[in-house]
Amino acid sequence: MAHHLPKFTYPALLLISASALAQNNTVLVTSPAAQQVSGFDNLSLREAPFSATNVDNATLRDIGAQRISDALRLDSSVTDSYNSPAYWDMLSVRGFTLDNRYNYRREGLPINAETMIPMDNKERIELFKGTSGIQAGTSAPGGLANYVVKRPPNSAEGSVRNLTLSYGNGNNSSTALDLGGRYGDNNAMGYRVNAAYEDLNPYIQNAQGHRQLLALAMDWRLNANTRLEWELESSQRQQVGVNAASLTGNTVPSPAYSQNNFSKQSWTLPGVFEGLTGSMRLKQRLANNWLWTTQVGVQRLKTDDRLSFAYGCYAEGNYDRFCSDKTFDLYDYRSENERRTNDVLQTELTGQVQFAGLQHDVTFSWLRQRQIDVLSPMQAYNYAGTGSLTGVGDSAAAPEPYDLNTNRQEYSTELSVKDRIHVHPFADLWLGLRTSQIQRNSQRTDGSQATHDERTFTTPWLAFSHKLPLNTTGYISYGQGVEAQVTPNRSRYTNAGVALPSAKSTQKELGFKGADDQWLWSATVFDMTRPVWGDQGACDEANTCTRKLDGMAEHKGLELGMGYRSKQWKIDTAATWLHANRADANIDPTQNGQRPLNVPALVVRAALEYRWAQVPGLRTSLRISHEGQRDLMEGGAMTLPGWTTADLAVHYSTKVAGQDTDWTLAVENATNLVYWRESPKQYGHYYLYAGAPRNFRLTVRTLF
Repeated sequence: MAHHLPKFTYPALLLISASALAQNNTVLVTSPAAQQVSGFDNLSLREAPFSATNVDNATLRDIGAQRISDALRLDSSVTDSYNSPAYWDMLSVRGFTLDNRYNYRREGLPINAETMIPMDNKERIELFKGTSGIQAGTSAPGGLANYVVKRPPNSAEGSVRNLTLSYGNGNNSSTALDLGGRYGDNNAMGYRVNAAYEDLNPYIQNAQGHRQLLALAMDWRLNANTRLEWELESSQRQQVGVNAASLTGNTVPSPAYSQNNFSKQSWTLPGVFEGLTGSMRLKQRLANNWLWTTQVGVQRLKTDDRLSFAYGCYAEGNYDRFCSDKTFDLYDYRSENERRTNDVLQTELTGQVQFAGLQHDVTFSWLRQRQIDVLSPMQAYNYAGTGSLTGVGDSAAAPEPYDLNTNRQEYSTELSVKDRIHVHPFADLWLGLRTSQIQRNSQRTDGSQATHDERTFTTPWLAFSHKLPLNTTGYISYGQGVEAQVTPNRSRYTNAGVALPSAKSTQKELGFKGADDQWLWSATVFDMTRPVWGDQGACDEANTCTRKLDGMAEHKGLELGMGYRSKQWKIDTAATWLHANRADANIDPTQNGQRPLNVPALVVRAALEYRWAQVPGLRTSLRISHEGQRDLMEGGAMTLPGWTTADLAVHYSTKVAGQDTDWTLAVENATNLVYWRESPKQYGHYYLYAGAPRNFRLTVRTLF
């Protein structure tokens, strides 16, 4: 089936008219801040030869973001991808699902995002879009997401003292404390303390829990050229899991069913996510403005992964959906005491050199990382009875652990160099090269089915940028990313345990960005390809299946953004058109030309804020999100309709008892639209996640 860029629809017209009227979006279009995750720490995004987004702390507060998906949902290139309300975030960027083991960073260092990560101590969220071979050794295409931690204030006058109380999004209630300041001789020492507690009782019934956070960040200015920074956060979240819905036979059920946690049973236990994460960074200014930076990051995760898991319909012989009468088979899934360790050491040297009559801004980097997953010897995944979307079922706990787990160890060493060559006062050539050596091992928890993978690969990146009239920068770039896989060590595979060829994704991108006193704008065209692995053969008995590379996934798109700033207005719009399909598939040629599931062709985001001169301190805002139609089943046999939601908010800054106080009253999904938010296919099953109904949120933030 051929696919084309969609015709202009109502949301597209909304984008055009909003831009023409100086209406819409926020810091997202061309945020001027530099990015840690991009690898160019001192480079403004307005002149960067790549596409990226920063969501600053003020925006995170305004939208009440409690997860990275809340923040990045403001970007039109980002959608959900099997994103459960009570599980770790899973996101798609430019149509590719990010890998939680390889596509997330914290303070610019790689982390394992297979956990619930708190937002209370985060200063901003960064998203680098596109293939990321120059920033990461191995990663899925789409981009890299980075958490930036709140740091001590730069001066004693900038001390932080605030308390935030919030109620909403169902019956959730939270308290958060943020303290920061400087002390000692010449204020050489700085600190930042964040503490938070939240009772979780969301709009989804029977999904109660709680979470807590304690975080400390400090710095020490040893002298004018040396700074030592360190930070540590301890978090814990406990909540009853929320199951996705599914097709009921050959029909799509009402999204209203998902407002009840229909798979929860009397024997259901909450999932528990604990994390201890920290980093230390030494910055040393050298002669001739060279900078040496060394960082170390540590992460210790513990998870009790539990869910009363709704899956399939034995009564009708369907295992990819629920039964026609809205019932389903129910399983007791428990994987207790999962332990994940992540350690990283990185050192960088940055400076300027003159070579061949040209100035070169160069960065040399070395990184060493280890990831170790140690799971319990056995996990439980047992048939427990039946359930129903109506909440009525017949089940009993079946917690006995009978299934083996899989432990993993991975060690990687990465060397990279980046060079910005000033070839002309208005033109730069950008070169990057990263060489990565990985060693991966895995084995079942009884020591069987061991696999080993050891390989080295190199990923290049290059770009050319030119300053144009009207304060515009144009650029063209090319980059690669790498993914490495080993055939699962299962008896059905003829090549079990064999390392597959490294799969190199590529991206070509052409972009323009500009800004003047009031307007911001950007336009990006990208073309991404990613090799696809597939299984050839019956795959139902021993030695009947071969894992191999099978064609490509091709994603081509257009991203547009427009923003406006004045004393009273802050307006931003953004839209992404995505043409995505399979190509060159040999195992099943009918897949060629098909669009991937759960990937809309059009996404529009818009945000409008107005400051009322008549009432000092009063702001009102409107956010609009639209995601177009998406395929629910292969070949478009079933689709989900597009949806559009609107969020309203009133923000008021005043004094209460002499203290500066910020009030926010927000109404999310103001029209109370009932809709399916996404339709991922996971574990061979068609899933449905509903959007949240109308929700109110009241937040009070006091500065003392």
